[in-house]
Amino acid sequence: MAESAAAILSQAWGLPLAWSRQNAWRVLDTRFDRGIQFLSTWQAWRNDPLRPRMLHYVALTRTPLAFEELRSAAASCPDLLALARVLVAQWTDLQPGFHRLTFDKGQVLLTLCVGDNTAALLRQQQFAADSVYLDCDPPSDDKESAAWDLWTIKALARCCRRGARLASPFGAGALLPELTQCGFELPNRPSEPQTGPLPELLIAEFNPRWTLKQTRGPSFDQAAAIIGTCAVIGAGLAGASVAAALARRGWQVQVLDQGDAPAAGASGLPMGLVVPHVSADDCALSRLSRSGVRLMLPQARRRLQPGQDWDATGALERQVDGNPDASSIWHSQAAWLKPAPLVQAWLAQPGITFQGGARVASLRQNGDQWELLDAQGQTLASANRVVFANAQGLAALLETLQNTLPSFGIRREQLPALFGVRGQLSWGLHQEAPDAAFPPWPVNGAGSVIPCVPVDGGAAWYVGSSYQPDTRPESPIEKNHSANFGRLQKLLPELAQVLEPQFAAGRLNAWKSTRCVTADRLPLVGPLYEADDPSLWVCAGMGSRGLSFSVLCAELLAARWGAEPLPLDAGLAASLTALRGKNAAAANA
Repeated sequence: MAESAAAILSQAWGLPLAWSRQNAWRVLDTRFDRGIQFLSTWQAWRNDPLRPRMLHYVALTRTPLAFEELRSAAASCPDLLALARVLVAQWTDLQPGFHRLTFDKGQVLLTLCVGDNTAALLRQQQFAADSVYLDCDPPSDDKESAAWDLWTIKALARCCRRGARLASPFGAGALLPELTQCGFELPNRPSEPQTGPLPELLIAEFNPRWTLKQTRGPSFDQAAAIIGTCAVIGAGLAGASVAAALARRGWQVQVLDQGDAPAAGASGLPMGLVVPHVSADDCALSRLSRSGVRLMLPQARRRLQPGQDWDATGALERQVDGNPDASSIWHSQAAWLKPAPLVQAWLAQPGITFQGGARVASLRQNGDQWELLDAQGQTLASANRVVFANAQGLAALLETLQNTLPSFGIRREQLPALFGVRGQLSWGLHQEAPDAAFPPWPVNGAGSVIPCVPVDGGAAWYVGSSYQPDTRPESPIEKNHSANFGRLQKLLPELAQVLEPQFAAGRLNAWKSTRCVTADRLPLVGPLYEADDPSLWVCAGMGSRGLSFSVLCAELLAARWGAEPLPLDAGLAASLTALRGKNAAAANA
């Protein structure tokens, strides 16, 4: 099995020569099966000193393998077995949908697409593959069971760049008419299957006789080749994660913030909870949060000190109504995390520079460069592209751009409304309460309780957070403490009883800030104006879910810039489009 995978890499795809010195290489595998093709491609990437910077592997599957199946599939090859063990560590909670798994410092990305309808999964892709592995059952007379037909092949062809090489086991020869009709040339029509350890391969190249339709923006080949400079406004979770995602792809990134140090705003909270959102209808927020948590946890694992900056404790979600017997949900993929050390670790990556005390007041275009100016008109930075990740400062800066750059058609009303929401955490040291009173893991539901976080002077507990629109007068600290105590009473009544003397006596600490949320509670990720190749983008509005959304949004933005496979299906990714408010604006005009 491993031998046949190696044959496909060399004979059919022309690797490693074909991907030599490329920025990225994109593979589409129509059946993940036992994972041998992915593991072999990954191993070939590791072994090649001239490998592309990024390897993207998109694989379709109806039912993901169980842990043991995955391990046993590569047992015959020690090199692949080692990689299979790395893969298994992220092989969790693979529900229907898209799942992004990251390896080798984020330079190897596996997007596993789980679903019964192959054509539907292909139509949700928005990239052009360089290599395709077509492993399919032959067409069936039973329309209910036929996985591949002309329309599915057409969906596959839409995911290929001109010149993409396709390899398929000999059994796919029955699809020759459909492949040819959809633009695949067959330089070596298969003969009778040969005997021996290597199966005969059908090899084809996507080279249609017609001109491919060009969608808005540069071609996939052009977009994938663009690597330049970027200025990011804002050094919180959103801005730092964007900078890190772009730097991994070769961009030179300058991050500017009005604060003297990174994470000076809402991202400077002492700690936060990384946990997926749950809803009865599995809404977009729930699906996005699952994807975001899956991407955040490997970042924490690679960049933070366990037990000090973060801990993969899991979390218990309680569906509470003041009832201690209310139903609960256990989230194994959850953790507490200190955001500031993560932001600092992201900004310390090669290719990123940080500039504090830099308040951007306006922008000016100079050729293919954007100059970022302060209030006195002095240039703070210049770059090919700009990403606005400045949360609360976004609205004012967009209004300035709307007035000073009218030709770009930037309109604040095309974005969902943004709101500031104040939040306060209540916290105290364990030395004032018995440790036995605290649960062994975080609990969330009506607010959250994080029971034990290392701090200077010992260990601390946290309860919160209050939630107050910044359009109202700010509530006193004592009132916010009282509101947080009410949340604690609902979540953990016994712990509330133990901590009540501290709350009553005011022997508490408080941390508060203002987060920025959108009207629909979903982040903004996308260009700020409509053009073939826009250079002003936004990544903001994550509210209280910056830890769950920041890496996902950064990967989505970087994927769109580099013509990469998206970390989400196209429909779900569209829910984060920055200009999604334009329809509402038109209706109110």
